[in-house]
Amino acid sequence: MAELRTPRLVVRHWEDSDAEAALAVYGAEEVARWLTPVMRTVQDVQAMRSVLHAWVEAQPNLVPPAGRWAIVRREDGLLVGGLSLRLLPPYEEDFELGWQIRPDLWGNGYATEASRVIIRWAFDQGIEELFAVARPDNTRAIGTARRLGMEWVGETDKYYDRVLQVFRIRPSEMGRA
Repeated sequence: MAELRTPRLVVRHWEDSDAEAALAVYGAEEVARWLTPVMRTVQDVQAMRSVLHAWVEAQPNLVPPAGRWAIVRREDGLLVGGLSLRLLPPYEEDFELGWQIRPDLWGNGYATEASRVIIRWAFDQGIEELFAVARPDNTRAIGTARRLGMEWVGETDKYYDRVLQVFRIRPSEMGRA
């Protein structure tokens, strides 16, 4: 995937040099608490550099359109967060959209704006539906899923060993958001 652009943001591949800025996202307990069991709080820049290196190395081997990307603000190049498209366990047939934003930048609409462009791109790659999963008390993620026009389809413990709210969007529903 080449860079994707919105009026305010650029969605691009991660780079090893993003480690310090990425730590403001993945090192923040307010973000990482919602990512377990998939990911824990990253403790320092060296650990973040290792995580980013693993993501960069894995990218070419992922089933398209899976991947992980950085979200960068166009006006000043500030890394504001990350996006991911990944296959959900256990059967790896459902694609999950995930977003993570620096806590000091919450409330600016960055997750919604960046997610919209990645959703369109994923649908252009032939994906028929995307899912977002959130813990029932993760009101910020649930709000973002709704702003994206995702439909609530129920609760499940199918993907992880906990009950999650499940949201879905299909290409025909893109105009709702």
